[in-house]
Parts: sequence; structure tokens; C-alpha cells
Amino acid sequence: MACVRTTSAATVSRAGRGPFADLPREAAILSAVSFTVALGYGIVAPGIPAFARQFGVGVAAAASVISAFALMRVAFALPAGRLVDRFGSRRVMAIGIAVVAVSSILAGFSRSFAQLLVLRGVGGLGSAMFSVSAQALLLASVPSGQRGRASGLYTGGFLLGGITGPALGGVVAAWSLRAPFFLYGALLVVPAVIATAALAGALRSRSYQAVAAVNFADGFAVLGIRGAIIPLFVRDSLHRPATWTGIGFLVFAALNAAALLPAGRVADTLGRRPVMVAGCAISAAGLLVLAVLPGLWAYLGALAVAGAGSGLLDVAPSAMLGDLLSAQARQGGILVAFFQMAGDAGAVTGPVAAGWLVDSASYPAAFGLAGGVLTAAALLTLRTDPAPPPG
Repeated sequence: MACVRTTSAATVSRAGRGPFADLPREAAILSAVSFTVALGYGIVAPGIPAFARQFGVGVAAAASVISAFALMRVAFALPAGRLVDRFGSRRVMAIGIAVVAVSSILAGFSRSFAQLLVLRGVGGLGSAMFSVSAQALLLASVPSGQRGRASGLYTGGFLLGGITGPALGGVVAAWSLRAPFFLYGALLVVPAVIATAALAGALRSRSYQAVAAVNFADGFAVLGIRGAIIPLFVRDSLHRPATWTGIGFLVFAALNAAALLPAGRVADTLGRRPVMVAGCAISAAGLLVLAVLPGLWAYLGALAVAGAGSGLLDVAPSAMLGDLLSAQARQGGILVAFFQMAGDAGAVTGPVAAGWLVDSASYPAAFGLAGGVLTAAALLTLRTDPAPPPG
């Protein structure tokens, strides 16, 4: 992938107002794609653990279905980066979304836990192709001083889909736990159709280490805890129906979305590091509240706090990664791939570690572990040299 190019009038959004004003048109297109992808994932995600439990497996095994998806993202992130460098972001993105679509439809026909596990793993392979290629394209298309805002809008597409997806998924799942997989696959057809670094130096960079650590911690907490453990916590500890899982996810997504654009502006003016540290600290605080305070209202309040913190982490690490990409001329897809692998490694280990702690200790122990991982990432970020605000 070439260095970030100078934005021309032909590639900039024509609108003089609105969130996409003066941004390259790729930012709007990719945000629309991310909305569609997240809408489908939001429909299917809350029901995955319950669907897995229908095959007679325990909590840890049910959570491992989430890990299977993320594990294949880890395993294929680096090859996906190489594919981006060789064949281009748009082609890899379209193929990756198509793989997720087909595997999701087939997962809806699963007749055993093993089939579900394998098909979700295949979906993770396609998801790695989409995630690496889409983010590489976004960061390569947007100038440094606009990357915080562009990253916020791109992630906002995911969150808008995530807000509406669980509500629609709850209606569909009430009819059949298999139906959300079919709807997910059908929705992914839409983005499928729409559809720079010297690596050794980057790995030695404290900034890159911090970015990777924060992405790992966010993946551990958001996918590992919220996605895999919260639905089971609501049922087993709060003794509430699955409706409250959807409500909790909605609260999380709403606060996450509310934080995105303010976080992007702060990251673009004051710098990436303070936003990353604050995001880790706030997310950790939310999870620790979930660990120590019982009851439904504490659950909703904790997810609100964690959602706001996660919103900061959805913006600043990507913007800092873009800064690193603009400073390096080659292998941008590979650098994005390793960044993605860090997040997916957290998503792989999160459900397994948290599920094991739930089975052997308690839900609060799992939440406390996630808070500790986020705290460690914040401390690592504090070790980086403060950079001047991007301009």
C-alpha cells in the first residue's frame, strides 16, 4: 500500500456540512459498509451462547463459539494483510464479507456443536479479511489531522448497526434461534457488493506496542466479556430474561456512540495518548463496578460506563495507528494486520479465560480480570512519549 495520498477535490465529500464534510468519500462508503456489517452481527451475537447451549454444552464451551470466530481472525490476520498488499483493499474486503455471509447462513443449519464451532471459525477467517482491508483503506484515504474524526464515524457505523441489531435480533430469535444467522448472512450481501510500515521498526516502537496492547485489552473486555459472558451473567446471576441482555447491549452501544465524535475531536487536538489512557481507565471502572455491585441497575450503570470508555478506545488507537502508517511507506496491510491480531488475540483469550473463571470461581472474578487487563494497557500507554497534537 502506498503512502497516504493528498486528498483531492474529487475524492472529498461534496457536502459543506455534516459529519462527513471535507472527508474523502471512502470514509462515508466504509462507514455505510460498517453499519450493515454491524447490523447483521448485532442481530446474531446475543443469541449465539444460547444457541450453543442447545447442544448440551457448558458455559465455557458456549463462550468458545465466540472464541472460534476470533481465533480464526487471529490466525488469518497476517495472511489477510499480505492479501491486501498484493491484491488491494477493495477486492479482499468484498471476498471477506462474502465468506462471512456464506458461513453465517450455513451456521444457521448447524446440527451439532462441532458444526457450529467450525462454521463460526470460517466466518472469522472472512471477518479478518474484511477488517484488515477496510481499516487499511480508511487509514490510507484520510489525512492525519482528520483520522480521529474518520475513525469515529467509521466506528459509529458499527455502533448504529449495533444499536438496532440486537432489538431486531430479539424479535427474530423469539421465533427461531437459527433465523438470525440467515438474516445476518443476507445482510452481508449488501457490503459485499459495495465493497505501511517497516514491520520491525513498528514492533520496536513504544507507540505501536501501546496501540496493540490497548486493542488487545479492548478485544478482551468487549468481545470476551460483553459478547460471551454478559448474556450468561444476565441469565445465571441476575435471573432475568434475554431481553435484558439486549437492553444492556443497547445501553453500552448508546454510550459508546455518544463518546465517538467527542473522543475523535479530542484525539485530533490534544493527542491520542490521553484518550487511550482515559478509555482504558473508564472501561476498567465499568467492569469493576459490575464485579462488586449486585443488581439490575448496577448492571446497566456498569455497562453505560464501560460503553463510554470503549467509545474512546474505538477512536484513539486507530488514529495513532494511522499516524504510524503515514510515517512508514510500505507494508501498511501487514501493520494493520498485526494491530488487528492484537485485538483478536484478546477476543480469543477473553471468552476462554472468563468462562474458566466463571466455572471455577465466579462472574465477578471474570469481570475483575478484564478490568485488570485494561488497567495494564493504560499503564503501558503511559510509558509512551507524549506526541504533539496532530496537525
